[in-house]
Amino acid sequence: MTRVPRTALFLAGLLTLAGPAEAESVLRIAMTATDIPTATGLPNNGFEGMRFLGYPVFEALTQWDLTSTDKPSGLKPALALRWEQDPADPKVWTFHLRPNVLFHDGTPFDADAVVWNFDRYFKNDSPQFEAQAAGISRARAPIVASYRKVDAATVQITTTQVASYFPYMAVYLLFTSPQSFEKAGRDWAKVPALPAAGTGPFRIVKVSPRESVDLARNPDYWDADRRAKVDRIRLMPIPEANARVAALRSGQVDWIEVPAPDAIPSLKQAGFTITTGSYPHIWPWIYNMGSTDSPLKDVRVRQALNYCVDREGIVALLNGTAEPASGWLGDKDPNFGKPKNRYVSDPAKGKALLAEAGYGPNKPLALKVMISSSGSGQMLPMPMNEYLQENLKQACNVDVTFNVVEWQVLLNSSRALPDAPSLQGSNALNVSSPSSDAAVMERYFSSSRFPPAGFNFPNWKDEAFDAALKALATTTDQKVIDAQTQIAHERLVDNPPWLYVVHDLNPRGMSKKVHGFVSPQSWFVDLTRVSVE
Repeated sequence: MTRVPRTALFLAGLLTLAGPAEAESVLRIAMTATDIPTATGLPNNGFEGMRFLGYPVFEALTQWDLTSTDKPSGLKPALALRWEQDPADPKVWTFHLRPNVLFHDGTPFDADAVVWNFDRYFKNDSPQFEAQAAGISRARAPIVASYRKVDAATVQITTTQVASYFPYMAVYLLFTSPQSFEKAGRDWAKVPALPAAGTGPFRIVKVSPRESVDLARNPDYWDADRRAKVDRIRLMPIPEANARVAALRSGQVDWIEVPAPDAIPSLKQAGFTITTGSYPHIWPWIYNMGSTDSPLKDVRVRQALNYCVDREGIVALLNGTAEPASGWLGDKDPNFGKPKNRYVSDPAKGKALLAEAGYGPNKPLALKVMISSSGSGQMLPMPMNEYLQENLKQACNVDVTFNVVEWQVLLNSSRALPDAPSLQGSNALNVSSPSSDAAVMERYFSSSRFPPAGFNFPNWKDEAFDAALKALATTTDQKVIDAQTQIAHERLVDNPPWLYVVHDLNPRGMSKKVHGFVSPQSWFVDLTRVSVE
């Protein structure tokens, strides 16, 4: 069987925008993903999936406030008007639902729909259980213990532990119309063809597997101030950076994620808009400390690698579209703290630490790293990783080999056990990560979040970190939360579970026809504000 090239499918799909669609305003976006995200209401493909086929179509009880560019995005009400933590039992959260909200299929959003979707994610024997969506949801909101309908407009969620940051987990639990599942004969595989119905400012009108997803403006969206300005959006996976640039130059798309860095000057010269901005994102290698005989069990090895890396060289490779990372948080973050280590390029210190751990000219450290060729937040993983490979060899005599896999395979691997056959002996994973809030910190680094209970792939345990995390989780005093976050972050630096490389500056390329885009300090964007000339 002859496989049709992805670029051929992409170009063929563009032709469908000709004819009657030209009367409408259409925004065509090239994603970095190798395939379209799943279209049942809880998309895969990481946060790029959530960015484009999550929040624009399907919503949560809470939502990101994407209106500001001068501070990290916080939360505001979405399908819940308000929520509160029970003072008598702070593990209980009550959410008061927004009235008169309809799914795109005309059915009501209410407490029954909330419970139905939670059963889809958290109840394995429910008829609507969706394994892939459940895996993603449980990893992002791992502390959901139970939930119940109080009345048609109220639900209660009980967590397994006290967590002041639970609303930052609830933001990832999206709601699909139960009627979508019923119309598809109770078969999630058939839901995208309907298509699935959410409550968001856009609705899905067509899913073309491995080619594109078409969205249309929802004229009846419940928030009149956020009704979309553009009539339609077409989302297309174009994993190769140069192919995305070519599509933008030729007018085949209007917006590209992550332009090739060496193309940015000429794109600017040609009149295209390049947007950048700091946002809570880290591009690391995530250590596999838990595997049998892992050299990364030794903190000196983990610290050494952080001193061996030339982060400024990576920034130059990316044409200034990233910032050096010496920790999980950005260096200028007020909660960075005052760790004992400050990672800069210091090969002498790196080699000294490796020597203390027993590695040197006669016994070089050898690592196998699982990477992807593209993906959400991955920037330019192949040239970046090849740079690191050469950098580590020249600076500290570290031998690095790669296991290159598809992005979703890499994501799935981040929830694997340390010696899982699927890891193929990998000592680290190159998976980019959000660093937006304490809820993310909890699920990546808490000792209670070893896979499959969360994203603590390294199986890292630090008692001081866990104590700080518990202290910030059990208070609502922001000063205490900030102080304990600083302590927690100091431990992430001094006892590093990751190799910190760079913080992405979120570059995008856009044609002059695109107006109204705001680049918030978030992984996500508000497509309702965008118009096309």
